[in-house]
Formats: sequence, C-alpha cells, structure tokens
Amino acid sequence: MNERAALASIEYQPGQVTPVLEFLKRTRSELRTLRMVRVWRDRLRVFDVNGDWFEVARLGYADPHIIEVLDALGAAFRRETISEPTDIDYKEFKTGRRHPWAADRVM
Repeated sequence: MNERAALASIEYQPGQVTPVLEFLKRTRSELRTLRMVRVWRDRLRVFDVNGDWFEVARLGYADPHIIEVLDALGAAFRRETISEPTDIDYKEFKTGRRHPWAADRVM
C-alpha cells in the first residue's frame, strides 16, 4: 500500500496534553470529515474520509491523557478498556460520536 505522508504532526510531551488539544484544533481545518482514529502504543493518527491524516507522536493508548484527546476527536471508545494491552498493532475507533439531545441536562 502506498502510504501518504502526514499533513501535520506534533510530539506529545508526557503530562502536557494542552498543546496536543490546541494542535488538534488548529489542524482540524486541513482535513475533511473525520473518519477514524488509530492508536498505537506510542502514537495516534487521525484520518479523514479521503485518507489524509495527521499524527500525535509519543501519545499511545496506555497514557491516561488519551481519553481526553479521543473525546476531543469525537471517537467512540470504551473508557474502561482503552489502556488495556492488545496483540494487534493498533486500536481503531470511528469518529463522529454524537450525544443525544439534552444529554447534558440534569433532571
């Protein structure tokens, strides 16, 4: 398979998730509709519907900040099992998760 180069990338510094979230906000406009996120042990890639992608190096599924980043991307994943090791190369999640109407309201 002929793999394209990343449109943009950033290197995560352990414990410093704010620059990663800012990077995602800035670079989001360079992609079309987000399709999926792949998370390896040591990196994360965000893909759009055209196959273009950007990468966050040194941030993997075992890091506790991965939950915050996946939430910001709208990825559908299970918080309880995200940090568990896997035999496959990466974990893949669809993006575009939506919350039901009024889910944030307290009754």
